[in-house]
Amino acid sequence: MQEKLAAREAIATAREARRAERDAAKKAENERILAEAKALTEAAEIHEKAAAEARQAEADNRIARVIADEAARKAERDRRYAARKARQG
Repeated sequence: MQEKLAAREAIATAREARRAERDAAKKAENERILAEAKALTEAAEIHEKAAAEARQAEADNRIARVIADEAARKAERDRRYAARKARQG
């Protein structure tokens, strides 16, 4: 009788140890997956931030070109106007 109880306890202890090992492995796998997802999320955020900065730089560059073109156009118009006035008067 004692032997059966001891055998049952040994089996239960071994079963509990295996369950604890499986739980630890699952926890480690979940932590690895979470760390990987976090790294991917951070990389995506960095990529998106860089893309947004590139878009903003392009927009700023385009605005600067438009302003410079407009200034050049006005300067040329003023030059033609001054030349015409000089010929007339």
